[in-house]
Amino acid sequence: MSNEPSSAPPATTHVSAVTDGVTRVFMWEDDARIEVRNLGGEIVIQANTAGLRTLSGHLLTLAQDGTPDGTHLHLEESNGLEDGSTSLVLERCDEE
Repeated sequence: MSNEPSSAPPATTHVSAVTDGVTRVFMWEDDARIEVRNLGGEIVIQANTAGLRTLSGHLLTLAQDGTPDGTHLHLEESNGLEDGSTSLVLERCDEE
């Protein structure tokens, strides 16, 4: 992860998603930097402190009671990730 300016965070610091009539808000902390790399046999998620708090907030939002199965958030280099990152989808799945 470079220390140079990047495309993250997105132009707005929150995204609202409505699923089954329930609004979920995903927030980005100021100065969040998140990079996702695919090294073949493993995925590396590298983030600064604000980026780690942002990711944990996204996961907690997906874990909220009443969030339907299949609710997800796409993170891409043009949407919350550092330039050159591999896309990442965070998705709730309660099916066993």
